[in-house]
Amino acid sequence: MNNESIGRRIKALREKKSWSQLFVAEKLKIDNSVLSKIESGKRGIEVPLLDKFADLFEVSTDEILGRTKAKESGNLFFFDMEGLDDEEIEDIKRHIEYVKWKAEKERGK
Repeated sequence: MNNESIGRRIKALREKKSWSQLFVAEKLKIDNSVLSKIESGKRGIEVPLLDKFADLFEVSTDEILGRTKAKESGNLFFFDMEGLDDEEIEDIKRHIEYVKWKAEKERGK
């Protein structure tokens, strides 16, 4: 595990939610300096704390560890669906299924 990469991913997840380091540290019941060191790659992360980060950010531990990519995960976690209602989200899913079907057809599968 590369501490710097993990730290960058944690920082990106925190910033995506517009949360301060202090807020996250308080939520995780850790010292702010510990979070700062993790984000800068100066400190590793133990499994129990990794699990807490994943729960807080609502992602998998594999995502934090860099073991998955958007394409591999099968999820649209990179797509901001905030503000869309259920019908609009279903439209997006149907469109994705159509694009997948069309690609398979064009490739002769």
